[in-house]
Amino acid sequence: MRFQTALESPGSSINPQEFISTLEPSLSQGNVEEALHHVRSRWSAAQILELLKDKSADVRKVAALALALVGDNNAVAPLAVALHDADAMVSQVAEHALWSVWFRLGSARAVQLVKCGNHHLHHGNYVCALEKFTHAIHEDPRFAEAYNQRAIAHYLCDRPEDSIADCKSALALMPQHFGAMSGMGHCHAQLQQWREAKHCYRLALAIHPRLEGIEGSLEEIERLLGHI
Repeated sequence: MRFQTALESPGSSINPQEFISTLEPSLSQGNVEEALHHVRSRWSAAQILELLKDKSADVRKVAALALALVGDNNAVAPLAVALHDADAMVSQVAEHALWSVWFRLGSARAVQLVKCGNHHLHHGNYVCALEKFTHAIHEDPRFAEAYNQRAIAHYLCDRPEDSIADCKSALALMPQHFGAMSGMGHCHAQLQQWREAKHCYRLALAIHPRLEGIEGSLEEIERLLGHI
């Protein structure tokens, strides 16, 4: 058991420079386990969240990296705000952190099933992936990422309507899920439902202004609508 000192109490603030100097060597070397040890042994996720508001972009970036390791559901809304950060790197790291957090917000069994489903998905075994994601949803019906991953599997199986239903379920649980919102846009585009696709893409960019590829898709649809 670890005992916190008065300076490390949950309500106290972190010295930003000490935070960076402690974590940067591990992070720059890709030593995730060492960085995770530093974070867990010294600070709470609540303390790190406060650093997302720091005036230094470097501090905000490292804070987002740390939250990728230890952030929980309480980190989602602040990280979603960080997607709008003036510094593009902070926004990019916040995006990575959100994906990391989303993938661990289910029960232990559901998280393991989604990981297994991802393995099948990446190897083109879409039927097996669908089975794992469905099992994960049964294990934990509030695991938003299980719905989002199943939505991806449905899309790859050319089942856009089923994918849209799962995107809606993911968004009902996690309104900040830009992946589910943009994915729903892709499904509507596949169905040639251009206005619905345009609406989803705009909402996705409202959540994440730098979301890769979506501005191009939106411009293409707007050109298409201009000729209808």
